[in-house]
Amino acid sequence: MGLEAFLPVALVIGYLLGSIPFGLVLTRLAGTQDIRSIGSGSIGATNVLRTGRKSLAAGTLLLDALKGTVAVVIAGYIAGPNAAMAAGLGAFLGHLFPVWLKFKGGKGVAVYIGILLGLFWPAAVVFCLLWLATAFTTRYSSLSALVASFITPMFLWWFGHLALSALFAVLTLLLFYAHRENIKRLQSGKESRIGEKA
Repeated sequence: MGLEAFLPVALVIGYLLGSIPFGLVLTRLAGTQDIRSIGSGSIGATNVLRTGRKSLAAGTLLLDALKGTVAVVIAGYIAGPNAAMAAGLGAFLGHLFPVWLKFKGGKGVAVYIGILLGLFWPAAVVFCLLWLATAFTTRYSSLSALVASFITPMFLWWFGHLALSALFAVLTLLLFYAHRENIKRLQSGKESRIGEKA
């Protein structure tokens, strides 16, 4: 199999890894309520935090990020950078639209960071710093993710990573789509702040 022929395989492998709903798995194992029935209904770390279980939220954040990192590292090792990017796209799509949960997944922030970490780690550091700065000043997790993801493709473009910039422009659009209800709540002043329970 040629390297280009491996791209669809990388996309599928990434999707399958990304579709593992760690937030739902961890909260069920811990005996908490169905994470999809509280807060935003998302299976991601921010919504897990609304259960009041910080350890579960941290575990979800770590495992969701690792989905993206593992996908791109494995695909990149096997078939090079294009396969790594395909796997990253697949992992992101898998997290947002997991087939196991009727295509209703998370918002993609942790996976976004994990993909960045695997493809160009300085951009992951910049993303996290932007997220932290915005979160510190506003206490809105959603706004922090939107700001950081909006700037990330420009950061990659500035440093000459044009293919990565294009990939993350697509991921940013998907992330904004996943946060469409958050954006409406931010505009109306009804968005929950970090640490607030549902």
